[in-house]
Amino acid sequence: MTVRVERVFEFAAPPEAVWEFIADPERRARSISVVEEYEVTGADTATWHVRLPIPRMNKTIAVETEELRHDEPRYVKFIGRSKAMRVQGEHTLEPNNGGTQLTNRFVVDGKIPGVERYFKKQLDGELENLEAAIRRDLDL
Repeated sequence: MTVRVERVFEFAAPPEAVWEFIADPERRARSISVVEEYEVTGADTATWHVRLPIPRMNKTIAVETEELRHDEPRYVKFIGRSKAMRVQGEHTLEPNNGGTQLTNRFVVDGKIPGVERYFKKQLDGELENLEAAIRRDLDL
């Protein structure tokens, strides 16, 4: 089973200000509650150390991430791969009534039992964390 989610956020800030947050892989990683550690491994790569609260998973999972596309200041797409899952994320920014509309799309394919169930239940909350982190960063 694949989990897919799309959420749209509106910010009373120009796209360039929202872009500063969303184009920074470390800021995105820090806003996700299950990311315990984050390390840059190359120009467009990083490792997210994720701890999922699912049965029989009592260690962190190294998710190797790679930015696939980076079109400043409008679009960023990344992929994360691990033994437990594959995650694809996209963020699209568009000017909207003097502010910014941010469209977020995520696809999670679990490779071990419980991963997809966890994300099906928790992905909305993680996106709320992302939105809250952007709002704090923008002082909104």
